[in-house]
Amino acid sequence: MSKVPSLFDLRFGDTLDAALEAGHAARFGGALCGVDEAGRGPWAGPVVTAAVILDYSNLPVGLNDSKKLTESRRNALYDEICATAFVSVASSSAATIDRMNIRAATLDAMRRAVAGLSRRASYVLVDGRDVPPGLGVDGQSLIKGDGRCLAIAAASIVAKVTRDRMMERADGLFPGYGFAVHKGYGVPAHAAALTTLGPCPLHRMSFRPVAAAVRD
Repeated sequence: MSKVPSLFDLRFGDTLDAALEAGHAARFGGALCGVDEAGRGPWAGPVVTAAVILDYSNLPVGLNDSKKLTESRRNALYDEICATAFVSVASSSAATIDRMNIRAATLDAMRRAVAGLSRRASYVLVDGRDVPPGLGVDGQSLIKGDGRCLAIAAASIVAKVTRDRMMERADGLFPGYGFAVHKGYGVPAHAAALTTLGPCPLHRMSFRPVAAAVRD
């Protein structure tokens, strides 16, 4: 586990609390950054990460963990987040995942997302157990953070919508796999297509089901 040393960890409850989080953000001049990813588990496509600094005086209504929202609501919130917050997105391709491993590729993309913000973050909150090395700023990990921290929830929405749209475009480039439907996850239809067609350049060859399809 990697962790950027910090003099303290911010306190969060088990549910989203805008007042509590706005108080935390005020301690850092508003530059409190949430980070999350989408796509660690799929057999194909990139892992996508997002970094978001919210304006706590102008929060989009209904922010929540992306997994708890409908697709239409995620898309609407994505537009609102991009219009009202500082947002940066970074990804690691399937080839990078194969070269580095999924954990390292995800953390590297998170680091790049934070570095890409047009406003410098003063403190970073990361969903999960790890804080990416090399951030250059204090941070902490927050297990189940997308349901406890609004900035992380916003990042989860941006990452999810961005990756879904990437996989929908990929469906036109690599037809037959069903990427627009399952987004590269290991569902039965994807497994059947992989058996029939073999892997494409978007597949993660280091993932066991993909490697097994090549051997077969």
